[in-house]
Amino acid sequence: MLKETLLKFFKLEGLVDNLTGYIETRLELVKHELKEDIARAMAKVAIVGVIVIFFALFILFLSVTAAYLLAEAVGVYGGFGIVAGVYLLLVLILIFFREPIGQRIEQEIKKSFRQKKDQDGNG
Repeated sequence: MLKETLLKFFKLEGLVDNLTGYIETRLELVKHELKEDIARAMAKVAIVGVIVIFFALFILFLSVTAAYLLAEAVGVYGGFGIVAGVYLLLVLILIFFREPIGQRIEQEIKKSFRQKKDQDGNG
């Protein structure tokens, strides 16, 4: 009762309503922007997923081709063994350098987020 009387006396009732409406509208805008960002991220993930699948198939067929080409010189088992050895070497390199690689990827992701934040702030 006292609150309503004071609001009417100082003519703040409309201001409180406007402020409440502003806050509600701002929350709706943030929700909408968040949904757009999530949809955009999901689309990027889907595209990257498709690219990764096709690239993996490309590497698979390229590996089989290389193994058969090597098989002409060193025999079937030798050709496939050499290709498998190359992949084993790559895996060992990745295991050995996983920390620096992980840190580099993390830096790039953070940089991407900062660029997005700067674009949102200026746009």
